[in-house]
Amino acid sequence: MEESFPFKYSLLEYLFTLVGLGFFLLDIALDIWTVVSFYQDGAYVYMAVMIFLLLGSSVLLQVFSWLWYSDSLETKVENTELETKVEEFLNRHKLIKPLHFLQLGVYLRYAGVIEISTKRFLQKTNRFTEGVAVYLNHDLQMLRLFEAFSESAPQLILMMCRILQRGELELITGLKILSSAAAIASTVALYHRSMRSFLPEKRKMSWISTGVYFLWNLLLIIPRVTALALFCSVLPCYIIAHFLSLWMLLVLGVWSQKTDHMESTGWEWLFRATVGLIWYFSWFNVSTGSIKLKTFLYYGVMGLDTMMLLGFWCWKVFEYTGCWSSLNPFIVIPTLLGLHVVGILLKMIYYTWFHPNRDEQKIAKPIEQQNIRQRAAYAMEMATDSMESSPEDVAATLAQPVTGVLKRGRNMAAYFY
Repeated sequence: MEESFPFKYSLLEYLFTLVGLGFFLLDIALDIWTVVSFYQDGAYVYMAVMIFLLLGSSVLLQVFSWLWYSDSLETKVENTELETKVEEFLNRHKLIKPLHFLQLGVYLRYAGVIEISTKRFLQKTNRFTEGVAVYLNHDLQMLRLFEAFSESAPQLILMMCRILQRGELELITGLKILSSAAAIASTVALYHRSMRSFLPEKRKMSWISTGVYFLWNLLLIIPRVTALALFCSVLPCYIIAHFLSLWMLLVLGVWSQKTDHMESTGWEWLFRATVGLIWYFSWFNVSTGSIKLKTFLYYGVMGLDTMMLLGFWCWKVFEYTGCWSSLNPFIVIPTLLGLHVVGILLKMIYYTWFHPNRDEQKIAKPIEQQNIRQRAAYAMEMATDSMESSPEDVAATLAQPVTGVLKRGRNMAAYFY
């Protein structure tokens, strides 16, 4: 990779990586416990759906992880090698692909990030190590983002649907639901923090900004997930038809944005399908253009869809009066709509006062291939020579063609800001 990077990887982000690994392992244990609970309760349909979600999400993550590793390995002839000892050792013994086949690729990425981050903080290494940690962490955070919406969000809907159908809503269960929703919003917020590392001007990101970003995502995710769970509880046979029809429409929307995230045009459709899955629950920008117009169209469509879901649920509630006495539609629907409106207002506040100005930051989009080592080394020389070079000059240099993890990182940063 690069010989130096003008990016920062803080100790706090390193600690978040360690905590994230702990929660990742805890999540697996809780998933197994949930499957066993469904089996003991005789809820075999729920158990089958849960296993399908777990396997489907895991395969999706392993495919992306392997494709990204393949990009690095294929460009090895251009002096772009794997940067951690654990990855080099496994690659030397041709074990990276078998590990992904065994669904262990994400753990390999955690090991790589932790190894190079530990080296950076204990040995006080140069900016090269720090920059590698930033890029490796970006891929890891993106995989966690995919997992949040391919596994965690559907699981939350499944759990809420089960509770609604049984008519048992205890305090502990409610806290579990809120914590699950908070975990999804936290994953989005951590991805948001990882994007800040790609700002050419190393402006610090306040925790107030992260807090506001987390809160508006949480307030928008809760109504969406709850509406889907309520609809599924009364019309479970139609939730799949609803998902497929809306998801295909969203994938076409992603296609219209002409995304360029993967090295292969064929695998780009997998990325678009995954973004369509994220859009089913939450907004995620993947292209340049008018962010205001795209956001307005997205929330307009999803707002109408959420209202439709709540309308069908309300209709079924009145059709079977007494079966759902624990939930009053005249309280539930206004509450969810209120949360949604507050979330939109907080998002507007964030983008007004906390979001970096992209025009000022001059984040450029990568193009095609070029000598990465020379480009990055030259950019670092410019960045350290503040008397002769401006941030615009550094940004222009960094805008030169890149591939692999560099392309993914700077592309998504350009789109994000």
